[in-house]
Amino acid sequence: MRIDILTVVPELLESPLGHSIVGRATKKGLVEINVHNLRKYGIGPRKNVDDYSYGGDAGMVMMIEPVYKMISELKSERDYDEVIYMSPDGERLTQGISNDLSLKENIIILCGHYKGIDHRIREHLITREISVGDYVVSGGEIPAALLVDSLVRLIPGALTDETSALSDSFQDDLLSPPIYTRPAEFNGWKVPEVLLSGNPKLIQAWQD
Repeated sequence: MRIDILTVVPELLESPLGHSIVGRATKKGLVEINVHNLRKYGIGPRKNVDDYSYGGDAGMVMMIEPVYKMISELKSERDYDEVIYMSPDGERLTQGISNDLSLKENIIILCGHYKGIDHRIREHLITREISVGDYVVSGGEIPAALLVDSLVRLIPGALTDETSALSDSFQDDLLSPPIYTRPAEFNGWKVPEVLLSGNPKLIQAWQD
């Protein structure tokens, strides 16, 4: 699987994508993640990627030209299944969406910034818009990292325990039951006896 992320602040993605499950999956060659700085195609000597909006609204808007050129460059090299824009008014990210995206070969993720992006990008270049919640953050980088984490962990071999992802909360549209680990008692707080019984049927019934 290959994931190309377009951003104006690539530094924000270095840590979340370089460690833990995503980092290990990358090192194993299970996924290739490339972070592209949109300023490569910035306009003028200062490599601008944003400008004032038509109509006089407050805030700067990401221009279409740098985004178009970057996406065109990538598409000239390979086909992409999805071009995703992280948007507060997109479809809400669910486990089902992550499951679906984890089966794709190549995807592009565009991280918005400033006031937003030129609407023509959404009309002509984006195939899917995804939101991580009904709130606004400074840019799409953190939501993009969240999306990547949620789908990379589903790739076979990404997790040490292959059954772990299948038993995750929300995988079957249900919250997972309470979970415990050692010690069996701490500060007078005990793990439920049924979990210590070693009886799979009783444990399953308790978890259900």
